[in-house]
Amino acid sequence: METTQKTLYTLLVYSENIAGILNQITAVFTRRQVNIESLNVSASSIEGVHKYTITAYSDEDQIIKITKQIEKKIDVIKADYHTDDQLFIREVGLYKISTQKVLENPEISRLVRKAEARFMEVNPTFCSITLSGLTEDIMGLYKALDKYDCVLQYTRSGRIAVTRSKSEDVCDFLKSQERNRKKRS
Repeated sequence: METTQKTLYTLLVYSENIAGILNQITAVFTRRQVNIESLNVSASSIEGVHKYTITAYSDEDQIIKITKQIEKKIDVIKADYHTDDQLFIREVGLYKISTQKVLENPEISRLVRKAEARFMEVNPTFCSITLSGLTEDIMGLYKALDKYDCVLQYTRSGRIAVTRSKSEDVCDFLKSQERNRKKRS
């Protein structure tokens, strides 16, 4: 039996801000039994349009089918899939660590500085730290801090991404839709 190589894909989905659209989008993954690795939803650079950044491991045939199914949803404006080399990517990690352990072991502070993370708050009980970077950077700092048994809490955001092209595909798509609408009028 041949196994298909799974790749991490990032889907960028644009829709109107309509209640229930997130459920419709995630249902496509559920029906195809593809697990979502990360999900970030926010307003886009276009007024009234929201951007969903979704990552999932899949093969290309499956991710093409998922993208097409999502794009068929009535409130979805545009959906595209990308590999990491086609995007600028960032995540944010937040770490809450024991101040006492930091004071006892200067190596912990060196780790934070070496990772180019930032102390946001230091008080007698805990230090809060933030790091912006790639998933492996965020996880790497967590694993390094965890070895010192100093992590009280940890979380990381979903991926945010923009394409490496000059403009967003959705902008070009909306402009072509507007031109077509004007031709018909």
